[in-house]
Amino acid sequence: MTIFQNMNITSSALTANRLRMDVVSSNMANAETTRGTYVNGEWQPYKRKMVVMQSDRSPSFSFFLHSEINKNQNNGVKVTDIVEDNTPFNLVYNPTHPDANDQGYVQMPNVDPLKEMTDLISATRSYEANVTVFNTNKSILTKALEIGK
Repeated sequence: MTIFQNMNITSSALTANRLRMDVVSSNMANAETTRGTYVNGEWQPYKRKMVVMQSDRSPSFSFFLHSEINKNQNNGVKVTDIVEDNTPFNLVYNPTHPDANDQGYVQMPNVDPLKEMTDLISATRSYEANVTVFNTNKSILTKALEIGK
């Protein structure tokens, strides 16, 4: 394990959580967007997006064997995908809306502001925790350098 490996792991988590916050912001900004994508000649509402993260460590035996031999494991967090939520769109009665169907209902995005705020708080707390870990690691390395004086 290198001296800076903890910082690399923490910085990967910071990057992943920043992306989570960006996706939540995009979801909130498009919570009323009835024309998100153009599919088969018709506009579809914006679909909520979610970030999929996983450990940056491959679960294969050969990976563990080589990492133990070489002692250069690269752990951390990586974003594997940004997926769309397939929950049904919300129907709102508004016959004057330009995107209303024959019955007067408008398909609204499947973005729930309460769920988005919960995700935002979770991502923010994770980000703050990783900043604390990064600063603690930096402080430990500084103290270790002072010992050598």
